[in-house]
Amino acid sequence: MVDPYLRQSPLAHLHLDARVASDGGLTDAAVILAELPHRGQLLLRGDTGNPAFRDAVEKAIKTGLPTTAGTVSGSSKGTHIIWQGPDEWLVVTKPGAEEKTKKALFLAIANQHAAVTDLSESRTVIRITGDNAREVLMKGCSVDLHPRVFGPGHCAETLLAQAHVILHQTVAHKTSGIPTYEIYVYRSFAEYLWTWLEDAGREFGVKVATA
Repeated sequence: MVDPYLRQSPLAHLHLDARVASDGGLTDAAVILAELPHRGQLLLRGDTGNPAFRDAVEKAIKTGLPTTAGTVSGSSKGTHIIWQGPDEWLVVTKPGAEEKTKKALFLAIANQHAAVTDLSESRTVIRITGDNAREVLMKGCSVDLHPRVFGPGHCAETLLAQAHVILHQTVAHKTSGIPTYEIYVYRSFAEYLWTWLEDAGREFGVKVATA
């Protein structure tokens, strides 16, 4: 059982809910920030060259492993898997679903040379979207975020404003091309990175949204 204290958002003291109410509508916002707390995050290690391992994982969680560097499989609205290395992935679930997913993976890989570690309490997720979301990220990130190179379904483990993050572009609007990114950041850096994002986006106009 997780200590209730650890289930608090690392940004709870910023009272973001009050900001949502005071910011009003989002129609005129060029940069929109939201925290997505308490996502399940399971570090999975195994032999991607072993078909039995790949099949066991897909059967257990109904999502296949991404085998191409810098890609994500599954739905960003449900369980999805972020590529972190040739034999390492981050399995992301909805809040509260991590225990069921972890148990399913444990059973599936019981006879495999593989491991699952629950990292759900180590990071929070910040979502950034809007007309100028990409420009804000480019101020502190060396990854090429041009849509021809880094589009929906792409991810990168990198530094953002000197904070170690996993950056995942989830979608891009079908007509406008406006991107949405999810930033996985360690809890101890969450307030720093949130403050940096607000400051970096100030010239464009920043508003806060709900998850």
